[in-house]
Amino acid sequence: MSASLNGVSLTSVRERDQKDPLANFKRRFALPEGVLYLDGNSLGAQPSTVKQAVDDTLNQWRDELIKGWNQGWFDAPERLGNLLAPVIGAQSGEVCVTDNITLNIFKLLGYILGQCQDDRRAVLSEGGNFPTDGYIAQGFCRVSGTEHRFLPEGANLAEHLEGVAVVVLSQVNYRTGKLRDMAETTKLVHAHGAEVIWDLAHSAGALPIDLNGSGARYAVGCTYKYLNGGPGAPAFLYVHRDYQDGGWQPLSGWHGHTSPFAFDANYTPAGDISRFRTGTHSALIYSALEASLTMWAEVDMQALREKSLAMSDLFRECLSDLFDSHGIKDITPAASERGSQVSLIDKQNGYAIVQALIARGVIGDYREPGLMRFGFTPLYLSFEDVWQAAKHFREVVESGEYQDAQFHVRGAVT
Repeated sequence: MSASLNGVSLTSVRERDQKDPLANFKRRFALPEGVLYLDGNSLGAQPSTVKQAVDDTLNQWRDELIKGWNQGWFDAPERLGNLLAPVIGAQSGEVCVTDNITLNIFKLLGYILGQCQDDRRAVLSEGGNFPTDGYIAQGFCRVSGTEHRFLPEGANLAEHLEGVAVVVLSQVNYRTGKLRDMAETTKLVHAHGAEVIWDLAHSAGALPIDLNGSGARYAVGCTYKYLNGGPGAPAFLYVHRDYQDGGWQPLSGWHGHTSPFAFDANYTPAGDISRFRTGTHSALIYSALEASLTMWAEVDMQALREKSLAMSDLFRECLSDLFDSHGIKDITPAASERGSQVSLIDKQNGYAIVQALIARGVIGDYREPGLMRFGFTPLYLSFEDVWQAAKHFREVVESGEYQDAQFHVRGAVT
């Protein structure tokens, strides 16, 4: 008889794997033996082509020395942006891979506010969003004399747009996994005379995105989560081509100059997406990301979305009978409003449960207060992986294994 979790048999999930159109992608990742990795929403796994790509760049540095800058290093931000553009529904020349999300938000805030012709000066950040978005908005407002406001979590956005010039919103909430309607929200913000900067950190590579089709003009995102660019991989910045010549962005570094190697005393911004570059980047980390983005060109995003939702539904189905009896709250949104994660809350034991799972090789992550997050990455997870992870979760909780003192010791990074 096949093993079963809450009525879901191991045989049935293996049958789903046999029919999975994305199944072959798993072999294209260098996954550790014996690990079930459900933390790709925090740091993606390593594509198997990355090591060779980085080695090639190291060899290029050794053999070609400074000539490497004319052999693909210098134009990497734009080249990788063009590789990424189809994944997020943008056109060629609209995406620049550069810096990090924090700096890119700062750039766009200054760029947009520098064009304001009326008395709208407030920046609105999203309450409950990942903190860095609010932190950098507050910092920008301090140095620019601009008013900063917070949109209360769960509040009606339309009621908070009076006097607002820019809104910073996440497409997918990092805690709950709740997915915003980008097209409707963008339309609403524009109708009130404001602009929106979309943070795609938890949606790029997790689900189909249509920046152009939704009317979005500005967005940022990272590449080290679902896009598997590696730890510290550069972020990206999107500006619709019709809005790329609106003035300066405030971090006017030399790589954003129209002629960087003219070494002019005065700054003249480039006339395209390159104006959002700042200074010298790492060729090594760009080579790792390029290896991943080359693979992404082969991914059917609709198939990815369907598998993502099916895996998160499977995980919850295998455990649904366990939650109430052990005081665990499932705050995962419905499929139509969900990113690619399952979010569970146990304020008393959440951290210890996650640590006990990690000790078993099931890697999720924890966020205060009490939030257990499990990311579902369709390219390197199988349905059997999800079933086995749920089995471990059940055993950890039902046995009380998480109560061991070792699982309550806090690390610097959670």
